[in-house]
Amino acid sequence: MNENPGALVPEIAPVVAAIAAAVAAGWIPRRRQWIIRAVAAAGCLAGLAATALAMLGSPGRVFDGSYAVDPATDAARVVVLGAALVVICLSVDTVAGERREAEFYILVLLASAGAVAMVGADDLLTLFAAYLLASIPAYGLVGLTRDPTGTEASLKYYLLGALFGIVMLAGATVLIGVAATSTYPGLQSALAGAPHTAVAFGVVAVTAGLLFKIGGVPAQFWVPDAIDGASTPAAAFVATIPKIGGLGAAWRFYTHALPAHAVNWPILMAVVAAATMSLGNLAAFAQTNVKRLLAYSTISQAGYLLMAITVAGRNGLAQRALWYYLAAYALTNLGAFAVVAELPAARTIADYRGMTRRHPALAAALTVCLLGLVGTPPTAVFIAKLEIFTATIDGGYTWLAVLAVANTVASLYYYLRWLAPTFLARPADRRDALAPAGTWSAVTAYAAAAGSLALGIAAGVALPLGAGRLLP
Repeated sequence: MNENPGALVPEIAPVVAAIAAAVAAGWIPRRRQWIIRAVAAAGCLAGLAATALAMLGSPGRVFDGSYAVDPATDAARVVVLGAALVVICLSVDTVAGERREAEFYILVLLASAGAVAMVGADDLLTLFAAYLLASIPAYGLVGLTRDPTGTEASLKYYLLGALFGIVMLAGATVLIGVAATSTYPGLQSALAGAPHTAVAFGVVAVTAGLLFKIGGVPAQFWVPDAIDGASTPAAAFVATIPKIGGLGAAWRFYTHALPAHAVNWPILMAVVAAATMSLGNLAAFAQTNVKRLLAYSTISQAGYLLMAITVAGRNGLAQRALWYYLAAYALTNLGAFAVVAELPAARTIADYRGMTRRHPALAAALTVCLLGLVGTPPTAVFIAKLEIFTATIDGGYTWLAVLAVANTVASLYYYLRWLAPTFLARPADRRDALAPAGTWSAVTAYAAAAGSLALGIAAGVALPLGAGRLLP
């Protein structure tokens, strides 16, 4: 057995930071809880530094082949830990001084480690363990406010997570039973001769669990309630980081564990992607609550991302497009949530009236982030969508790319519904609607908006570098 804990330092660092924070939180006074925040940020930075060193080594599999340390895992480490660091920054003005400030950072670290582990898992049992690590802390994050709305949202999130987790475990059990192994390479060779019905059931059931993490149809029901009921930093987390883990895990499962002709999973993913992007966009049209609008937006974005999974076995550029889109989406989506965190009293679109006059720089950041989510040049999501649409067409799913373009154009409507009052309307009579929460959220929004533009402009450099790491 190749036991090499050193290969998992990027995953261990946030877990160790979470344990240290849990121990320290009991005796550090509440007025000095910033120390816990610093420990959490240090855990993310340590994981990123360890990832940079790991990228210099050769890919491999550790712990008896149950965990892969390769470019996809490294990409997940960078995106997830970087996104967790952004969440910590945008949360300062909201959770600083709160009774459960330490618990917030601890849960963020543990759920982030679980999201990374889902991508690196090269074994069905390891995948399910990572699924639990990514899920259980997130349930706590949603209900951390302990108010009726947050408690209800957390309960819905937990019940659906438990349901889809059981379905996922049932599917994994069937696949392991017919293949007599749980490792992905073993499954790929054994499932070719296994009963087709059993393989199909197992694949669909495992897919159901992954779709819950991704927020894809038909496992998307938790998304709007969880995001609306949670605090804004917790909502930003659950709308972004679990999706990264679920999509990375789906890519590895389909391309590494399934034989080429065991089951027609690409058409399954194509149908799910089409339904997800369309439902998310249609449901977002009527939203006036900004958090629910972003919730349905994240569902539609999951549909675009699932396009890369659809053609993962047909197009060599799909993996590069997937990870570039995930990085661009995480930065842009968290920027939009940072604006929401900076204006906690502005819950509806109407509350943002006259924002340009009161907070011009913040309005500019919101404009960049929302238009970035549409895919407007020169933002990073524009390049990412272009890459995924191209990979989808090259992979033989032109109809899906056409539907995605139509959905992209349609999504412009509800993002402009949010932006129009900020530029065209007079400030609201209730002046406290645009009262700022502090400086951390605003600075995070500015940095995320600038990063989205920079990543888009630098795509000519970033994409070839990514291709060199991700493509064989």
